[in-house]
Amino acid sequence: MPYRKEKEYVSLSIPHMTGKEMDYINEAFETNWIAPVGPNVNNFEQELAAYVGVKGGAALSSGTAAIHLSLQLLGIGTGDIVFCSTLTFVASANPILYVGAEPVFIDSEEETWNMSPIALRKAFHETAEKGKLPKAVIVVNIYGQSAKMDELLAICNEYEVPIIEDAAESLGSMYKGKKSGTLGKFGVFSFNGNKIITTSGGGMLVSNDLKAIERTRFLASQAKDPAPHYEHSKVGFNYRMSNILAGIGRAQLQAIEDRVTARRKIYENYEEGLSSVSAIDFQPELKETSSNRWLSVMTINPCLSSLTPSDIKFALCAENIETRHVWKPLHKQPIFKDCLFFTAGDEKPVSEELFEQGLCLPSSSSLSKVQQDRVINNIKNLFS
Repeated sequence: MPYRKEKEYVSLSIPHMTGKEMDYINEAFETNWIAPVGPNVNNFEQELAAYVGVKGGAALSSGTAAIHLSLQLLGIGTGDIVFCSTLTFVASANPILYVGAEPVFIDSEEETWNMSPIALRKAFHETAEKGKLPKAVIVVNIYGQSAKMDELLAICNEYEVPIIEDAAESLGSMYKGKKSGTLGKFGVFSFNGNKIITTSGGGMLVSNDLKAIERTRFLASQAKDPAPHYEHSKVGFNYRMSNILAGIGRAQLQAIEDRVTARRKIYENYEEGLSSVSAIDFQPELKETSSNRWLSVMTINPCLSSLTPSDIKFALCAENIETRHVWKPLHKQPIFKDCLFFTAGDEKPVSEELFEQGLCLPSSSSLSKVQQDRVINNIKNLFS
């Protein structure tokens, strides 16, 4: 159905500029720091690392590049296996294929929608029996909510396998007093245009291992050896962030707490505004955590309503309101159809239920109250 042009379009998640971005961009032009090196890159790395509370970060072209390089740093390659959350965007797992390794997917649990510790332990037990443990575990913090990191870390530490924390969607979230993205060996952030802060396109790999961060910058800059000429003894990549985009990131980072506050308020408005609809529920927030609520995501109980997420998406689309289905689990994607998948038990996978029942609602930090009321009222009318 085409959008109705007479109604204002409400996007799912759009950039929210601070007004200070041009100061850093103009400075880059005036000083001719246009390449993927320069003061903005260096400062953005330092400022973001300080914000999340780690020793260092490497600014890169995308969050996907950050995952790829983290696998490179861990020496993962052909014949290795890597455990990965199944309920996530494909970019979390594609880098496993880049290095020639094999992904093994782990189901979600209901309290966070993230990787199930029970399913993870089951996967470790079965792979250990076969004599082939994973070389890493990629844990994704979906829609801003941190996974059960204490439990997941305890299992991974028992088997001496490092965690790569994919915090692409959870910058600004908290887990038991620590910033999301800082609990694993490596943390990954994304600054894509739809994220809570943006550099247009970009990402960052963070860690307390400064040698690994230096190695990241080396690999991301075509792996040029220290020589008076172009000397290359390792395969490198063109993954560094530009000085211009890093300037945008610096201005955006100054507003991160305001953006988190705004998105959490949007979530609260949805929860309150739709509280009268018994069939609707929302992504939980685990005790002692604070989600940035990058996206507000509701689920529709099929026992209480015949409406499906597709029905609601179609109807809202006709009203010029953008929504999106919850991520289709990666173990159900054609590209990964032959990969192993572990659940906590014999019941239907949690990730598949969330995909079938979930819908992401407009969550831009610039979303006005009038726009949000439009979304809420349209949804309520569908159920009434």
